[in-house]
Amino acid sequence: MIVDYHMHLRNKREEIAHDTDSVEQFVEVARTEGIDEIGFTEHIYYFTQTRALWSVPYQVERCRYDLDRYVDAILQARDRGLPVKLGLEVDYVPGREDETRAILDPYPWDFLLGSVHFIDGLGIDGAPRLVDHVGVDETWRLYFETLAIAARSGLFDSLSHPDLAKVHGNRVDGFDYTEIADAIADSGVAVEVSTAGLRKPVGELYPHPDFLAVCRERNVPITTGSDAHVPDLVGRDFDRARELLRSAGYETVTVFERRHARQEPIG
Repeated sequence: MIVDYHMHLRNKREEIAHDTDSVEQFVEVARTEGIDEIGFTEHIYYFTQTRALWSVPYQVERCRYDLDRYVDAILQARDRGLPVKLGLEVDYVPGREDETRAILDPYPWDFLLGSVHFIDGLGIDGAPRLVDHVGVDETWRLYFETLAIAARSGLFDSLSHPDLAKVHGNRVDGFDYTEIADAIADSGVAVEVSTAGLRKPVGELYPHPDFLAVCRERNVPITTGSDAHVPDLVGRDFDRARELLRSAGYETVTVFERRHARQEPIG
């Protein structure tokens, strides 16, 4: 089984297009790439229903689309027999767990990705950059501390691009992933193996092989994703993702349906 469980519903011009026709464009590429199933995971901060959660200008400025329209587009595509799952990429906001859950609970999600993009209003992968304010070591400490809390929150089914702190190519040599891997394992959440890092300044997959290895030691399940923002990126570099997974000893990938997980052999 090959799944791409991280993509954002856009047209070929990378414009937001929450409609079933745009879903079909992603499905066409998935079939060409040999992907069995895809999951759409639009950023939560695009939707007006979530406005109360946001204080960061980047998120507030983008909060102008309708969540129901997005959900309907995916569900209509699924009703037509297309191999798609309904998901969302949810920015974790510490202290707002109950509000986040209340907003999301009414919808029939197949899975929810948890992400940490901002800490105290400063960006992990965007401006204003946290690393410019506190340095590399502190950025990594704060990022993985927050990711551990997100894992334990019970909000998410998988953690997307789980070592995003390295996105700019800044690293902490010899970083100990034990604590974050323990938090993830205790929570039962999966981690995403993402090819998006190959298209970022860091130029490598998420997560680092050492991080993935300690997750494997703890039997943490995995998902796979491209973080495609245009149809042509669906399944991009998945051969590299499978190599990484097999080198860590993984033999199965997690498949979700209505937030229930099962394991399937990696295709």
